Amino acid sequence: MSAGAGNHDAADAIPPPLAAAAAAGQRFLAAGGNALAWAGIDAALAAAGAAVEPLRAVLQAANGALVHRFLAGHPATDLVADQSALVDRVIRAAWERTCGPQLPDAVLAAVGGYGRAELNPFSDVDLLVLLPGRSKREAREPVSTFLTLLWDIGLQVGHSTRTVDECRDECRRDLTTVTTLMEARWLLGPEALFQRMEAACAPPEVWPARSFFEAKLKEQQARHARYDDTAYNLEPNIKGSPGGLRDIHMVLWVARRHFGTADLEALVAQRFLTPGQLRVLRQGRDFLWRIRFALHALTGRKEDRLLFDYQARIARLFGYQDATYMLAVEQLMQRYYRTVMDLSRLNEMLLQLFQEAILLSPHAEAEPLNERFQVRNGFLQVVGDDIFERQPSAILELFLLLQQNPQVKGVSATTVDLLQRSLHLIDDEFRQDPRSHRLFLQILRAPAGVTHELRRMNLYGVLGRYVPSFGRIVGRMQYDLFHAYTVDAHTLFVVSNLRRFALSRYDHEFPRCSEIMQALPAPEIAYLAGLFHDIAKGRGGDHSELGAVDAESFCLEHGLSRYEARLTAWLVRYHLRLSMTAQRRDIADPEVIAEFAAQVGDETHLDYLYLLTVADVRATNPKLWNSWKAQLFEELYAATRHALRRGLETPIDKDELLAERRAAALALLETTGLDRGTVERVWALLTEDYFLRCRPETIAWHTRGLARFEPDRQRALVDVHDDPGSGGTEIFLYTPQEQHSFALATGVLDELGFTIADARIIPLDNGYSLSTYVVLEQSGERITDPARHEQIRRHLDRALARTDGTPARVTRRAPRQVRMFAIPTLVSFALDEKKGHTVIELVAGDRPGLLCEVGKVLRDKHVAIHTAKIVTLGERAEDVFYVTDQAGRPLAAEFCEDLQRALTSALDQAA
Repeated sequence: MSAGAGNHDAADAIPPPLAAAAAAGQRFLAAGGNALAWAGIDAALAAAGAAVEPLRAVLQAANGALVHRFLAGHPATDLVADQSALVDRVIRAAWERTCGPQLPDAVLAAVGGYGRAELNPFSDVDLLVLLPGRSKREAREPVSTFLTLLWDIGLQVGHSTRTVDECRDECRRDLTTVTTLMEARWLLGPEALFQRMEAACAPPEVWPARSFFEAKLKEQQARHARYDDTAYNLEPNIKGSPGGLRDIHMVLWVARRHFGTADLEALVAQRFLTPGQLRVLRQGRDFLWRIRFALHALTGRKEDRLLFDYQARIARLFGYQDATYMLAVEQLMQRYYRTVMDLSRLNEMLLQLFQEAILLSPHAEAEPLNERFQVRNGFLQVVGDDIFERQPSAILELFLLLQQNPQVKGVSATTVDLLQRSLHLIDDEFRQDPRSHRLFLQILRAPAGVTHELRRMNLYGVLGRYVPSFGRIVGRMQYDLFHAYTVDAHTLFVVSNLRRFALSRYDHEFPRCSEIMQALPAPEIAYLAGLFHDIAKGRGGDHSELGAVDAESFCLEHGLSRYEARLTAWLVRYHLRLSMTAQRRDIADPEVIAEFAAQVGDETHLDYLYLLTVADVRATNPKLWNSWKAQLFEELYAATRHALRRGLETPIDKDELLAERRAAALALLETTGLDRGTVERVWALLTEDYFLRCRPETIAWHTRGLARFEPDRQRALVDVHDDPGSGGTEIFLYTPQEQHSFALATGVLDELGFTIADARIIPLDNGYSLSTYVVLEQSGERITDPARHEQIRRHLDRALARTDGTPARVTRRAPRQVRMFAIPTLVSFALDEKKGHTVIELVAGDRPGLLCEVGKVLRDKHVAIHTAKIVTLGERAEDVFYVTDQAGRPLAAEFCEDLQRALTSALDQAA
């Protein structure tokens, strides 16, 4: 669906302020509404004189007329041109009524985006007041009056006042200034003076084409790096992100500096652009302009960030509608991502052509690589325009040659263009050709450049043609906060993470993963599993099952053994299993480990699954990966490997594990000087369940604290411990059971801004509960600052000292992005027969105070919490609570129904 299609059917999607602005602007619309009534606008400006209120009213009404045309679906090209023409008229009128009589020999010029005549409703209006040589002091007062008037009527004005010599000197010093003045457009004043300024700032005296190109290329690389070198961020900046409007400006700036023109048609005449590429460039620019116009109109300010707040509203404005497997907002964003991918590819190709024309020798000799490819000026190129037609498999060979020849800087622009025009050759026959199979596997098995070339294949459109199911996920977003990238970008990040495990120079990042990966007999199986693990998203049904079918078929077609194909399919089918087991089950329980080990089957499957899980979770959202998850996954891996080595038929004996834990903890305590009698006295309070669920280091720490506890003088014990081995900062509470400390503790920790990752509450026979919480900073890091530790102790002591037991009020607000999503509260119950626990699974919108609210309901219903597994998936909380009644029994079915209503009511009301 094209942007703007269906606007009339989506009238209910128009926000009232936009509808009101459009209605107010109708007086400045020509008959039929297809153009602005310029005569009426000019007459209104003339009648307004220099009075602020009438001028502001004219500007607002004319902007409303443009909003009316936007809502009616008029092309963005017309809207941007008319917005610039409107501002031209307003500024000329303001100048003539303020500065004109006093500065008759000065020039007023539009610069920057205004100079390009690319304005949206609230764009910055950048002006240059060019003086013929007179003192700036004489111009200061009239220019100030002029600028004040512009600000007062609502224009966002930036300006500079300079002479021609000052313009030249400033251009020599500053790249941004020369770029801005290069786009200057005359508005008023002596044109000869304006032309003198243009000549003074032109090459070769100021920034020759070569120097300008090199500097702007570095500037673009730095800008792309600020956006993680990807156009696929879920809240992109449509101006600055890769593939955004700035990438188009970059092409125009270099063309203007080198050829003296920024006319895209001229680039076609110079054979730097084909007519087809010109069409893609214009369509992409117009689509981005339309989004930008919508952002300005919706927000009432300059806005280039396509935030979650606006994406769904713009999708409705553009007439997109929810489909069975794809939301309207996801359709809009898929078009956006595919557009910026096209623009990124064009930007790369054109800048390379400019590089060849400006920096490199056109007469350089070609260095042959084989019968089909050669290298000229450091870039790979085909030896003839018919190579791909004669031998289509050369399309894949191109990427293999780039891997094998790392000194090559890239693909020549002419070859990229030829490749684009040859994509139709990647058809079923191509995909079934054994030569294609061999080449693709060689790319995956190469010692270097695997990720780089897969990304290049995606950028050039080859990967999606060769693997059609991959083509369907290109640019596909998932409208949530858990997935930070589009599906194809996430997939390639997964492969990139796996590759880093395989390269020894990255061993320091994840030593265990690197050790395992570098010992794998067939690392390409991991890459294939990474490539296919999410490939079926958006089809409906279970994407893991559907993707496993695709993966097995692909592997068999490419000549992998049946075992390797089935292993790859198994990894795709169960790629979530390790993560979900670690985060939702109690992995300190030997029975959980035995069950998981039986599901995995052998160490080979475990090794591949562990690597894929770490790579996958890290690539989903960098903000959600933390040391706690890393430690959790590694603990599950180590425990499962131990179980597999013992043999599935001889699971770990509980008594044996208890003896091991006690012995290890005792060895740690002996180094602290704590006598054996004190240890035995403390341990007499603790239960068998405690020793099974706690690490030896934690047992030793708790024992030291309990040895110091004086019940006659202390109501509760609070301690904080930062243990790198636990993956987070542990908080230890020893409190009377009647306090129901879960609500108190989570309320305090939430208010202090910590992320709660895990909670374990063990009731003891002496009427106390021993609770351990694992917390992290909002950044996902452990809490290492001693002052923060003391803050935690102080606030928890204060909360536990309150006799009324009222939890702290959580006043922190949910982040802006989280508030955009309405997640219905879902509560379900299951029975863990072996443990005698009821398992509560809770799904709700994540927000500060959520756990505290849950704790208050469970306290009021006299439900005892034994373990809480806290899982946050972006805006969505999926928490699991293992609970019993006060007598330690599972909850009755009738009681569960009542508890479900109470939790749902409390959480929905709090939300």
